[in-house]
Amino acid sequence: MEGSNVHQDSTAAKDSIRAAHRQHRASLTVQEREAAAAALARHGLAWARSITAGTPGTVCVYLSVGFEPPTLRLIEALHGAGHSVLLPVCEPGRELAWVYWSPAAEFERSPFAPILEPVGDRHGPETAGGAAALFIPATAVDVEGNRVGQGGGYYDKFLGHLATAGKEIPLAAVIYDEELLPAGRIPAEAFDRPVPAVLTPGGLRELPSE
Repeated sequence: MEGSNVHQDSTAAKDSIRAAHRQHRASLTVQEREAAAAALARHGLAWARSITAGTPGTVCVYLSVGFEPPTLRLIEALHGAGHSVLLPVCEPGRELAWVYWSPAAEFERSPFAPILEPVGDRHGPETAGGAAALFIPATAVDVEGNRVGQGGGYYDKFLGHLATAGKEIPLAAVIYDEELLPAGRIPAEAFDRPVPAVLTPGGLRELPSE
């Protein structure tokens, strides 16, 4: 019973963080979002270049929707630099499949989550597990690497698959600068997967940080 109460408290705390940050994101101006898109593309591309030593590789990203930090320019920049770009598709059982993106890609609404997904041949986690870098969504991250996602659990499960397979892909959660929170602000449960870095309009920051 005690464990159930802890889980409920943790869920409530994360829901509160999501609600507050989504409200703030919705208040940003078009100009602020455009500036964020350009900065995320610039810093994200530089990070990918540092990981691959300037050699094109495969990078997993996601297409932002709504008021999420905008990632389309990052996707375009990675592709323009010669990287192969994989975007996620939600499958039953909170699993993720992956589709290679090109500028001609078509998108459709996911039946499982409020996101747009690329149409094309779907690849399993073993394909994504060979990526050089991975960008994932979040609504907040604390300096210990604890992450508040969108609530679906898809990425926690996917990262669990990578850990089970012994894959340690460099990854960063994409957030706004003010969404990097102090230690202890985000409750962590057994199924949560911490992130080692965040990408913000201010740059790439390795975690944990003092």
